[in-house]
Amino acid sequence: MSPCAACKLLRRRCAKDCIFAPYFPSDDPHKFASVHRVFGASNVNKMLQDLPEEQRGDAVSSMVYEANARVRDPIYGCVGAISSLQQQVAILKSQLALAQAEIVHLKMRQSQTSLSALFTNTNSKIMMMDEGSSPTHMLD
Repeated sequence: MSPCAACKLLRRRCAKDCIFAPYFPSDDPHKFASVHRVFGASNVNKMLQDLPEEQRGDAVSSMVYEANARVRDPIYGCVGAISSLQQQVAILKSQLALAQAEIVHLKMRQSQTSLSALFTNTNSKIMMMDEGSSPTHMLD
């Protein structure tokens, strides 16, 4: 059995009950390296031991995400990414509101055009009646 990525990086023997082994497989060494760089192996070990086993996978996923975000943006980490996404959502919401307003405007213009055509058609029929034309001819 090859040692997990954590034991390999820390250059220690990987025990059968290694707490890191299920979450940091040997084929993905960068995963543990970034977590170790940001949190430290000792802190990660303590965090995992303090959690119930069914929550450890989610905790490791969160630590990996935060560690990768900290490597990309040492000041803000994942908060910077979240802030950027919130700004994008706000921009997209305003663009959606503008598009919806334009749709309403176009529908109103279309209904006004339809009403105008109907009114023009009705006026011409009335004028034909005034000129002595019989109503039966207007229906043709």
